[in-house]
Amino acid sequence: MSDERKKNEDPLAESAQLRSERHRRWIREGEPTVAKRLAQIGVLGWIVVTPMLLGMFTGRWLDRAFSSGLFWTAPLLFLGLALGCWSAWRWMNNA
Repeated sequence: MSDERKKNEDPLAESAQLRSERHRRWIREGEPTVAKRLAQIGVLGWIVVTPMLLGMFTGRWLDRAFSSGLFWTAPLLFLGLALGCWSAWRWMNNA
């Protein structure tokens, strides 16, 4: 399907097509196991936590280097949280 045609397509038809594709994949692959579901939850958690930790450690390092208290830690922690949530949202919508 061309990109131009897809842009002009009705949102309801696009949603129905996506649901149909997901249903066909479910029929082909079956219900995921409990282990697979737990693995997905674990991956989702690490997708959010890892950028937060990187932001926090980078902020602490910068604060120690410049003797600035929590000037860099808090904003970089929140930036890591935003990046992690955005990454998790993208991962969930592609799964």
